[in-house]
Amino acid sequence: MDYSKILSESTVSLKPSGIRKFFDFVESRPDCIALTVGQPDFVTPWHIREAAVQSLTEGKTYYTSNAGTLKLREEISRYLVRRFDMPVYDPKTEIVVTVGGSEAIDLAFRALINSGDEVIIPEPSFVCYSPLVKMAGGTAVTVETVFEDEFKLTPEMLKKAITNKTKMLVLPYPNNPTGAILTREELEKIADVIRDTDIVILTDEIYAEMTYGLKHTSITSLPGMRERTVVVSGFSKSYAMTGWRLGYVCAPEPIAKQMLKIHQFGIMCAPTTSQFAAIEALVNGDEDIEMMIEEYNRRRRYIYKGLKDIGIDSFEPKGAFYIFPDIRKFGMSSDEFCQRLLDEYDCAIVPGNAFGDCGEGFARISYAYSVKHIASALERIEAFVHSLK
Repeated sequence: MDYSKILSESTVSLKPSGIRKFFDFVESRPDCIALTVGQPDFVTPWHIREAAVQSLTEGKTYYTSNAGTLKLREEISRYLVRRFDMPVYDPKTEIVVTVGGSEAIDLAFRALINSGDEVIIPEPSFVCYSPLVKMAGGTAVTVETVFEDEFKLTPEMLKKAITNKTKMLVLPYPNNPTGAILTREELEKIADVIRDTDIVILTDEIYAEMTYGLKHTSITSLPGMRERTVVVSGFSKSYAMTGWRLGYVCAPEPIAKQMLKIHQFGIMCAPTTSQFAAIEALVNGDEDIEMMIEEYNRRRRYIYKGLKDIGIDSFEPKGAFYIFPDIRKFGMSSDEFCQRLLDEYDCAIVPGNAFGDCGEGFARISYAYSVKHIASALERIEAFVHSLK
């Protein structure tokens, strides 16, 4: 059988994730020191795991409602108000529990995009946005942010990108891969550009808890923004629950209703056991967040200083758990730099161009690893850099 004749052309045309490419390299190299994956090295706190075990002991292994248990949706609504001063979302009609934040993003695009609609995506950013837009029939319009502005979207960049076909704007802050954030003042300027249009905002706030020295602001809390904003988040990063595959989306009822419809047909409901664990996380997990954020902050400062001491430039990341150093002065492409570092010194980081063309000349380093692990990686990076002189 000639599979080239039967496979979906749009799917075949998608590029594989550059992150997973280097992750797969690492899998085959047992002595490799890797700073590649955006996954907390913490185990899910015991009281959260215990709640999951208890739900299984009690035989709670049935489907939940399509949108998720009402108790979980109520706790999500309370959590967003309590932690981020966000407006109240109605648990019954405006919140859908999803299989990870990635499903929530997919639902938002498929519920809103018609063929030919344009979606503005600031890059560098998480690898899934553009492919999911394409799979929904839309056109991804990438806006190249720059190192000199700490890779922040500016109102001037946004104005240039808007056309009469613009349907959505993705706000990927705190940002993966750069660690950039947008302050309340910066978001207000973005809101001023959007306010008198019909553009819908998708704000990906999976790293909202991971800001250092400044509390996260959601654009949905600004005047006139709630009615046009879809909020995506989840439990993977803030509660170290990556493998539980649980996220959620909050949106005005007319939008949430359509997302729920897609979710019903494609997924049915998120894992029941994970939902009971998430309830416990939201109710009793604030101390866990604070402990992990304090440790990430220590690692952030450590790796920022370490790269600086080696002679590799970077702006100081203010969110998430990534740093995005500038490697242009070494005269190699991002792929070549990272491949040689891996081949010659058994150290893995991710080429910046995996996150968009404007990531060329940079690399993403995750500090969701122990300081000891980071220190070993920095030693190998330093040795590699010295070998280039």
